[in-house]
Amino acid sequence: MGTQGGGSEARNLKFDKYRPVIFDPSTVISRGFLEFLLPLHKEFTLRQTALAVKRDRVLADAHKGVFPNHLPPSEATTGEWRISLPEWCGDQRNQMTGPSDDAELAVKMINSGAPGVMLDLEDSMVNEWSHVMVGILNILEALRGELSYFDQKRRTRVGIKPGKTLLWVRPRGLHLSQEGILPDEKEKVAAPLLDMAAIVYSIDPDELRHPLLIYIPKSESAEEALWWRDVFRALARAKGLPEDYIKCMALVESHPLAYQMEEFAFILKDHLLGLNLGRWDYMASLIHFTLRDPKWVLPDRNTIPHDVSFFQRLRDLMVEICHRRGMLAIGGMTALYPSRTDGELNERALKVLAEDKKNEASCLMDGAWTGHPDQNEIAVSRFPYPNQGFARRASVERYPDLRPTPWGIGRITLEGSRAAARTVVRYRNGVLHGKGASLLDGYMEDLATDRIYRLMIAQRTIHGVKLDVAGGNPVEQTPELVGDIFDEQLDRLLCELAPGSEPGEAEKLRQARRISEEMIANEYR
Repeated sequence: MGTQGGGSEARNLKFDKYRPVIFDPSTVISRGFLEFLLPLHKEFTLRQTALAVKRDRVLADAHKGVFPNHLPPSEATTGEWRISLPEWCGDQRNQMTGPSDDAELAVKMINSGAPGVMLDLEDSMVNEWSHVMVGILNILEALRGELSYFDQKRRTRVGIKPGKTLLWVRPRGLHLSQEGILPDEKEKVAAPLLDMAAIVYSIDPDELRHPLLIYIPKSESAEEALWWRDVFRALARAKGLPEDYIKCMALVESHPLAYQMEEFAFILKDHLLGLNLGRWDYMASLIHFTLRDPKWVLPDRNTIPHDVSFFQRLRDLMVEICHRRGMLAIGGMTALYPSRTDGELNERALKVLAEDKKNEASCLMDGAWTGHPDQNEIAVSRFPYPNQGFARRASVERYPDLRPTPWGIGRITLEGSRAAARTVVRYRNGVLHGKGASLLDGYMEDLATDRIYRLMIAQRTIHGVKLDVAGGNPVEQTPELVGDIFDEQLDRLLCELAPGSEPGEAEKLRQARRISEEMIANEYR
């Protein structure tokens, strides 16, 4: 039986917010799990910690003006190696994704007929222990074809229908650790290692329709590919499986990795099936790395065209690398969501979706990401055939400038800063209510878009940017103005609370405002 929010298994456990008070694997995963995990932890958690330190150094260098760049030629870029794409993975024209702690959404995505579905333990889900545990349990049931939910309207239980959909699992990223698992409760284990170990330990490969498929998030260098490769192989060996059993795709969602995609793929070539341009996280990363560069102040998010050069050059380069090497190139998420209750919004959202996916198909990408079952048919139809025949353009530059300045695009407005503040407060309020992704004004906002808005506000404040004001003179964005904007947006949100709301709802909004503004201020202090 599937679980949603707090599942039946999870309710029997004790947690504080981010860790189990007592971790008993026999009640959560299965007896013997810690013996499986401990040697893996000893081998890989220290390596994870060292990689996190290097990430901090690369970001600090960028803030001093030393930016990421292409690596020198190597066997990875000059050799003739190529990946052999399995036939069962030949069609991934649409991959749907959503939080794994929501059993109903997971079943609906799988039953949509989408070629691929990614069950997420990362950005779209709150990083709290009860949600992580429910997510892992749901993933295990989905992999066995046993996940279900109770349909309240129809008063019936709905399960997964037989089909060819590939199920992908996105563990938490290398930047996250988990307390409360090991005998020494304060000792942390790498969160992605824990997530994958729990799944590998619990699966029976004979029950699966395809190998275990992992979606690698948040990578920032080719060196990190070594960590993932070695973890995949160690997990397979510990389970008595061939070393190359685990297959994966990887998200390109950090600015440094954009310069090292081919080197990253080379290291993982025995496991990797493709790359995905996680464009909202990528935009957040791009802002973060250029935060101190006055030439790189971005306009209001929703005035940035889909074919803006810093995205388009990366799309073209990613497709060239993927198709040269026999891999899939998957496009990003369309944030505007369809609605079954608002006809005008639904029509606009599906039109935007069709245009966005047509652009990605025109770039020779092989598929897209969506998050709503109503988007699947349109997304698939925009890609003429699977793999696009690994077609390549004749004129793609191998070492392009991936940081072309965003001059002359969009608008930088006071209303844009207000909308950003309003969104981060509402998103954080959702997190405080256990939601890792929230549908706000027709847009699906998760941690990636929250980062975009927070960093955008910080960037404008650092550089004292002049904001266009409708019908008035431009105003400078200062810390004081940011505080006024947050006051204004909080007051609006408090006024919009439904009559009869729980007393704690207003305090949750105030807490969300305090957290959001503090996170932003930490970037420009």
